[in-house]
Amino acid sequence: MIRIALSKGRIFKETLPLLAAADIVPVDDPETSRKLILDTNHDDVKLVIIRATDVPTYVQFGAADVGVAGKDVLMEHGGEGLYEPVDLKIARCKLMTAGLADAKAINGRKRIATKFVNVAKRFFESRGEQVEVIKLYGSMELGPIVGLADLIVDVVDTGNTLKANGLVPIDHIADISSRLIVNKAAMKMKHQRIQSLIDQVSKAVA
Repeated sequence: MIRIALSKGRIFKETLPLLAAADIVPVDDPETSRKLILDTNHDDVKLVIIRATDVPTYVQFGAADVGVAGKDVLMEHGGEGLYEPVDLKIARCKLMTAGLADAKAINGRKRIATKFVNVAKRFFESRGEQVEVIKLYGSMELGPIVGLADLIVDVVDTGNTLKANGLVPIDHIADISSRLIVNKAAMKMKHQRIQSLIDQVSKAVA
């Protein structure tokens, strides 16, 4: 049995053609089905539908053998117990800091609003800056507007949401795309099956 962890939405839609190239096609549509484990055209391959931020955890602990996760989520998670064999080159965006366009220079300790707490700490530490990180789960752009934070760390796609809220991107932290990740133990135990999946998906990406 091979379990593949995926999150709904953009990553799922953009992963489907790559899985199809490896002859894996879901029988159920995750947008209409209430099931969290979807059947595929193979009895021994299942798709596990979970929150994007949980994908690395499911793969790390072996609840899924393989998964697809954004590099932003992997950077925050830390990637223990995982291989990251393929950059799928889908769901591309940038991880950036951003702040108000007309913000005054900040003296003293900055406050950073983000859901990427570990990434933000590492980034500012690498620049020798002491910051206070405030964890938010959504609508980061509000942070600077209402005075909760000086800056945000978030993924930026078109930049339209920032612009609409009077924010500008400042520092580029990383280029983000989705990666195929594999549980290290599963790679040993189910090597042939998983290696074949990796090879077929790699070919489809190329």
